[in-house]
Formats: sequence, structure tokens, C-alpha cells
Amino acid sequence: QVQLVESGGGSVQAGGSLRLSCAASGIIFRRNVMAWYRQAPGKQRELVATITSDHTTAYPDSVKGRFTISRDGANAMIYLQMNSLKPEDTAVYYCATGNGYWGQGTQVTVSS
Repeated sequence: QVQLVESGGGSVQAGGSLRLSCAASGIIFRRNVMAWYRQAPGKQRELVATITSDHTTAYPDSVKGRFTISRDGANAMIYLQMNSLKPEDTAVYYCATGNGYWGQGTQVTVSS
């Protein structure tokens, strides 16, 4: 059974930082592309960051230079370091595998 469990969300002021974590189980972690998505109220789910099995990363322009995705193969974890947060980063953040498994999400709220 595949499980993805996010943690680390919370409330922060603009300019602050948060680090999200995702613990994966039930998958061959080292083979999977992993990703972070987010969904703000009334908006479509948006891809935030991806990381391949060889640690190649990609980001949309909206977070490039502020967010960093990383993975720890030994512990089947992925992380999202978020710096210089903006109010528009407020959303529920989801961890996902490249083949369609999702976590339950963690709320990030950035106040101005």
C-alpha cells in the first residue's frame, strides 16, 4: 500500500521560510520521480517542483530561486525548502509520485 505523508506546514509572515517533508512508503522510492504540487482556494492544482531519481530538479518561474526540492533515498523522504515566502504561496501543498499517488496535503499560510 502506497502512503505519502506530508508534514511541516504552518503559518508564516511574508519573507519567512518553511520546510515541508514527505515520507513515502509502499513504493520503490529510488525509481520514482517525486513532486510537490499546491492548490490555493478556488484555483487549479499547480506543479511546484519535481525531482528525478538522479536528483535532477525543475521548477516553474513562480517559485524558481525561492523553493528547493530534495530527496533522501535512504529514508524515502522528499523535502521542499521554501524561502522568501509570499502571500500568493498560500495553499495546500501535496507530495506526489510520478505515477499518480498523492499525499493528504499540508496547509501553508503566508500573511502579509
